[in-house]
Parts: sequence; structure tokens; C-alpha cells
Amino acid sequence: MIKRLCPWLIAAQVCVLGPDAAAQSAVRLNKDDLQKRANGVLAIMSLSIVPDITTSSLSIGAGGGSTTGSTEFFMTQLGGGDTISKSVPIYLEGVLAASRYDPTFIASQGTETRKIPAKWNSVSATGGIGWDFKLADELKLRPIFNFALGNVTSDLRAASWFVGQKTGQDVNFLDRGSLNAYGLGGSLMLDYEHYRPGYEIDVELRYSDIRLRSFASSAAVQGNAIAQSANLWTRYRAPTGMTLLQRPLRYVLELTHSEFLGDQRGVLGFDRLTSVGAGLELDSSAYNVIITRTRLVGRYVFGTGVSGFSVGLAVSF
Repeated sequence: MIKRLCPWLIAAQVCVLGPDAAAQSAVRLNKDDLQKRANGVLAIMSLSIVPDITTSSLSIGAGGGSTTGSTEFFMTQLGGGDTISKSVPIYLEGVLAASRYDPTFIASQGTETRKIPAKWNSVSATGGIGWDFKLADELKLRPIFNFALGNVTSDLRAASWFVGQKTGQDVNFLDRGSLNAYGLGGSLMLDYEHYRPGYEIDVELRYSDIRLRSFASSAAVQGNAIAQSANLWTRYRAPTGMTLLQRPLRYVLELTHSEFLGDQRGVLGFDRLTSVGAGLELDSSAYNVIITRTRLVGRYVFGTGVSGFSVGLAVSF
């Protein structure tokens, strides 16, 4: 779990008119601020549409005692990719992700202030198709075309004291609103695979650029975001000396570093994340089962002002 406040997404402000004007106008959010929130939601979604170990599972806790609002954020990601075969060097990848973003808006009415918690839930799916160009025996260049589709739904939990029956389009978005988004872009990857009987080394260097844009959404909100990131991923596997399921039990060492660019940069309070991990890999290829390897890895993730732990489970087919 990584604990960190989102520095600019949590400072949403609800504007309330005085008693005389309120009788003629609906309760509204500041238009520019609402647009920032819509773009911010897509910027957070952009973290989930690119395959990345450092962001495959994030949990951010809300701070207490804030007078400008607070937030909780959770994201999980499930995906994978592989080349069909050496004779058919088509690379396919896919990612499914879900996230929950719980911003708290601070509303004021004269000298009285109230917190208005909202829940924004998003789901997204990303696909990719690429081609492996062999540069050397163990080195490939892989351009990938990526496409993504996502949805954010909002559910307002506001006291009737504040909202009542007078709501405008923007508050309606907070209460059962919806934002749909699609993304188009691509990635470029260098893939190095050095396999020997006593050990295996994998290194991937990837740059991704996917543009997200909203469509068919609630009338009050239209957003866009640029998902750009650079990622270095390395893995070392070697036998432990033990045998399980008629195959060597391997230990696994990992190192991953991600630089977030575009609208991802700073959206959760950091510009980069590094992950170091260690674990075990069980080889079941000696049996007639669809899963050939099962890998359990514990990871320590850290960046500027953030740190946390995670456990990942992966399988190979």
C-alpha cells in the first residue's frame, strides 16, 4: 500500500450562492474547477491503461483533518502479453483495470462548512497488437498499436441540507453522472531475452503514448488526458537447488523503474516510481496442465515522498 495525498485533485471547491440568489439559481460547481476534475479523472485513468508493474496495484489513503478536502484512491490491474511464436512474430497484449477515487469536496454556506464525499469508480480495458523485429539473436524491437476504452461513474453522497432539490448539470455529474473515454496511441519496446540452462535474464525498455478523450458523457463534463510513460523492467531467474513437481524451483529477482510523463506526471503526487522485488517461481510444465509456471513476488515500491509494499501473483501458459 502506498500512502500519499493527491496534491491537486483533492482541492475541489463547491461555490454556494447566498440565500436570495439561491432561490433563483441551482447549486453549482465552479466550471473551470469541474473541468480540472474531469481531466484529472482521465489522468488517473491513464495510469491504468498502460501495463506497468509499479502501478499494477496502488492504494492511497486519505489524510485526516483537512479543510480543503481529502481523497482515497485504489487501483488494480490485470494483464499480460506475449508473441505468438518465432515464425509468427505478432505480439498481443491486454490489460483490464479498475479503480475507485473518493474525493471529498468542501462546501461552505456562510460561516458553516460541510464535507461532501463522492465516489468515482472506473473500469478500463486496453489492447495492443505489435510486431517483433529481430535486431540480434536475443534482442527485438517491438512497435505496438494500443487502443483503450474506459468508463467513470459518479455517485454523490451529499447531505440534503446542502444539495436539496436544486442541482445543476455539474452537480448532477457528481450524482450518478458518467464519463466515457477512448484512447488511441502506441508503444515502442526493446526486448532482450538471455536464456541459459543455469539462469534467465529478461530486460524490457518501453515508451508508451496513448491519448484519452471523453465521449457520450454527461453534458457537464468533457475531458482529455495524455498517457505517457517510460518504463525499464528487468528480471533474473535461477534455480534454488530444490526440485518441486519434477522441475527446479527458481528464485526470482526484479527491478522496475517508471518515469511518468504527460498528464500522468505528478497526478498522484510523484513523477516516478521504482520497484524492487524477490520471489519464487514454480514450474509445472512436467504435467499436462495449461499453466506452465506460477510466480509469487513481493515488491517494495518507492518514489519521491512515497513508499509501500505489494505482493504479485503471475502465471505463464
